[in-house]
Amino acid sequence: MMASRTSLALAALLLIGTAAGAQPNIPFAPIEDTALKDPDNPAKKFRIDFARVETEFPLTRQHLMSITPENVAKLTQEKVDQLYGRLTAGPIPDGQHAGTLFFALGDRITPKADLRPRLQQILGGLEGRLAGVGIEKLEEFGRDLWKGKVFFRDQRILRNMIENKPAIVALTDDQETVLKTTVPRQGPLGRLFRRDTVWLLFPAKLYCGQSLVDGRRESVIVDYNYSDEIEGYRKSPDSLAGRGGLRIRDEIRMIRPGFYLGRAYTNRMFLLNFTLFNAEVANRDGPAFAAGGPVAEDCWPGEQARKTVAR
Repeated sequence: MMASRTSLALAALLLIGTAAGAQPNIPFAPIEDTALKDPDNPAKKFRIDFARVETEFPLTRQHLMSITPENVAKLTQEKVDQLYGRLTAGPIPDGQHAGTLFFALGDRITPKADLRPRLQQILGGLEGRLAGVGIEKLEEFGRDLWKGKVFFRDQRILRNMIENKPAIVALTDDQETVLKTTVPRQGPLGRLFRRDTVWLLFPAKLYCGQSLVDGRRESVIVDYNYSDEIEGYRKSPDSLAGRGGLRIRDEIRMIRPGFYLGRAYTNRMFLLNFTLFNAEVANRDGPAFAAGGPVAEDCWPGEQARKTVAR
């Protein structure tokens, strides 16, 4: 029995390498529900009821092990939503997690000119109050400067890892006192950064709370609205994410150990998806998870039992 569980875990880990390029091989509810007959509309649009999706299209541990930061970004937004709705929060993360943000297919912002109407609609009259930060710099921050998050689990706070490039340096008060962290040059984090030492900006509070897309169970909430109460806060640029700025609120759920899927909101309006990955945790805890081991849940997992089994 032990040998079979070990073999199962190793096979699941191998899927990670082979599935990185294509969409993850996991089930999704159909876009149209042909079982609902209507003479005026033969194929009604499938209503995304997360409880129904979870019951009829459960995810196994092997499904979850096949998902990577690369292939999840190839999904349509509807599929990303379905995936998120079938996850639980898992444990609140700790330490450095490499981050990648993405606009899912069907909502991808291309060409660049199309970005302006979307962000201007979201920001409304706020754009003129962002201390001269235009749409282009916001885009640059999102796609280039932000590389992930550092979680301080015991303190229930986090800080964002930011490349100290000119675009952010020009906005930063009292640069000599900015908190910093060292990024290992080996592994995924080292490959992401151009420098060994990066800045820690945009602090946020961590807690368990209701998801804005799926209220059946809690998510880990990353709340920037009260970041001015956190030690090390600086008005510029940290206020851009808080109450006087974009009012960012993230939420995350665990796909598998060390790997989280996140959703970013501005003033409660959905903005984009992101992933967080810690290779050390993934390598350490992945085999036990793939073999069906228990998962720590720091947040309320809901009353509907999540169907995830080893085989």
